[in-house]
Amino acid sequence: MTKIPTTELASDLHISKILTGLWQIADMERNDQQLDLDATADAMQPYLDAGLSTFDMADHYGSAELISGRFRKKVGGDRVQLLTKWVPEPGKGSKEKVRKAVQQALDRMQMEQLDLLQYHAWNYADASYLDDLYWLQELKEEGLIRHLGLTNFDATHLNLVLQSGIEVVSNQICYSLIDQRARGPMTEVCQRHGVKILAFGTLAGGLLSDRWLDQPDRPADQMDTWSQMKYKRFIDEAGGWDHFQTLLGTLHKMARKKEISIANLACRYMLEQEAVGGIIIGARLGKSNRIPDNLHLFEFDLSEADKTQIQSVLDELTSIPGNCGDEYRKPPFLTASGDLSHHLESFPSPFPVEQTGPDRARALSGVPWEEMAGYCRAVKAGNRIHVSGTTASHRDRQVGGDDPAAQTHFVIDKIEGALQSFGGSLEDVVRTRIFIPRIEDWEAVAKAHGERFGNIKPANTLVQAGLIGEAYLVEIEAEAVLQG
Repeated sequence: MTKIPTTELASDLHISKILTGLWQIADMERNDQQLDLDATADAMQPYLDAGLSTFDMADHYGSAELISGRFRKKVGGDRVQLLTKWVPEPGKGSKEKVRKAVQQALDRMQMEQLDLLQYHAWNYADASYLDDLYWLQELKEEGLIRHLGLTNFDATHLNLVLQSGIEVVSNQICYSLIDQRARGPMTEVCQRHGVKILAFGTLAGGLLSDRWLDQPDRPADQMDTWSQMKYKRFIDEAGGWDHFQTLLGTLHKMARKKEISIANLACRYMLEQEAVGGIIIGARLGKSNRIPDNLHLFEFDLSEADKTQIQSVLDELTSIPGNCGDEYRKPPFLTASGDLSHHLESFPSPFPVEQTGPDRARALSGVPWEEMAGYCRAVKAGNRIHVSGTTASHRDRQVGGDDPAAQTHFVIDKIEGALQSFGGSLEDVVRTRIFIPRIEDWEAVAKAHGERFGNIKPANTLVQAGLIGEAYLVEIEAEAVLQG
């Protein structure tokens, strides 16, 4: 029997390198179809028997947590690892809301402590996500959560979270032959902090398989499953069906020589990428079983020549736009529906806005200094927005640790939040002014500013100046002009 290798996420949490993903349960329960919970739980047994002991799910994956909880109780909790996610609605939360979400997962999965809770943030410009993470950290210290992970975070904000003292062991992101966004900064940040990538989409909803070789193109909305709809959009962004067929053709020739499948090659290639701790392969429990094919992953090797051949085809694909997780935050929305309609209705304003005149308004962050010093986070006068000097502070916390780049990104997030509160965006910014107390930080701060404003290029000034508060390494103010 093939032995499934494991990855150490932490000293007390080892997972199988192939994680069984339960997103398909939501798809199987479409149109108000309710799965038999006990029968579906029994369908998890062959995976455990094969050594595939780790299952990945989320609060919104239909009945996945309930099914997994029944299975865990039946076989014994020490034999399986159940990883779940919390994907809250965007906007302000509370300690009570966070505790309720964790307790719901515990109850559904019949656990006293979650093995790994992975958190998704919708909008970095609304710092409420940091409140949630700090409260989750408290529940971890209380013992309700063994370890925290993130899902769909980009490299910048993964680093920001880690530098802010939140203990994270993994980041679950899309990472496949057709989506190579994680190969750059994401891998570097993960390696620097000892965080593992949990890669989903590795088989592109089953499209990276022999079944789709030489098949005609189909629009995304005419695919059979939500997963296929989603990853067909990735294929379209990566250069289209013809380029995808070239990739499949190359993989097919290589697979035939090794007497394996295209899926085996696609998965093994991703498993060997730096910082990848495991790949998530979806399962339609009780409907199909691809366990024998999955086990082949560890029965062959990829030579350097094999990897070079695969990479040469990948170089012909168009890079997926944006950063890891952007498919859930900005166009093009590479989701099953092609938008966020099946995820949420709207994004709330990051800051409350008060109308102070017929053509004047102000946004307030609620910190006590605004009342004491007589200022606000930002003022909108006509079509112009003036954002106050902004530091890496959030409520009573300093964010970003002693990392000037992390602080700069958080400052720009806050500026973006102020602009969003008035219906604007970073693209509307026409001037920024940057103040730093330590001249040696200028390059890290400038590069972070360049990452966020590289395509916008507002007028800018950077000077060395003393700041109020020794922990703050950068302060930025901004001006923006709304278009139209």
